[in-house]
Amino acid sequence: MTVTEQEKASIKENIELLLSQVQENKTAENVTVMLATKTVSTEKIAYAVNECGINAIGENKVQELLEKYEQIKDLPCQIHFIGTLQTNKVKYIVGKVSLIHSVDSDSLLKEINKRAEKLGIIQDILIEVNSGREENKGGVMPENTEAFLEKALQYDNIRVKGIMTMAPKCENKSDYHNYFSQIYKLFIDICKKTLDNVNSPILSMGMSDSYVQALQNGSTMIRVGSAVFGKRNYNNN
Repeated sequence: MTVTEQEKASIKENIELLLSQVQENKTAENVTVMLATKTVSTEKIAYAVNECGINAIGENKVQELLEKYEQIKDLPCQIHFIGTLQTNKVKYIVGKVSLIHSVDSDSLLKEINKRAEKLGIIQDILIEVNSGREENKGGVMPENTEAFLEKALQYDNIRVKGIMTMAPKCENKSDYHNYFSQIYKLFIDICKKTLDNVNSPILSMGMSDSYVQALQNGSTMIRVGSAVFGKRNYNNN
């Protein structure tokens, strides 16, 4: 699938706007812009990476990641897994992704460590925190995060790089500040207590509709898809 000149121009313009807004709103010294590439063609991904300066992409579904992997594995960017991860799918992505964003259970920790040990690697992960306490979302409750992180640190083939959260959908964008500021405080506390030996700990929060508020509250990594690639049809995926 070729990318039309019009599509290229749109992607480039959107990324330039995004990067300028990062510079205007960030409060962390360094921010990684990670493009969420669910349903996005490998040609568009390659254009965003090779021509627009993007150095991290993230896939939501294991099957889609595997289908794209041969086309994206040699791009000069990190590949992250950002979706809900089932234990029985761990074996397919450990060793293929540089960072797993959505770790929130003992069974996932155990399986990731087991698969990484088999490959002789250290797998970087983020602990997912359920900032809105939503029953239909994954993530560790904020008050349990430190204890869960302590468990994760016991595994030899896992390296905890920080935490990730998905805030509840807010009609009033200023409401995002409530969730992101709480998670930032938790992040700072955890960094002091347990992640003091991690270089550049990661706070991954903020998506297409909330990245400005996330940046203003200390996010070091935003996950942006539709703001760059446009609205996508997920019905057939």
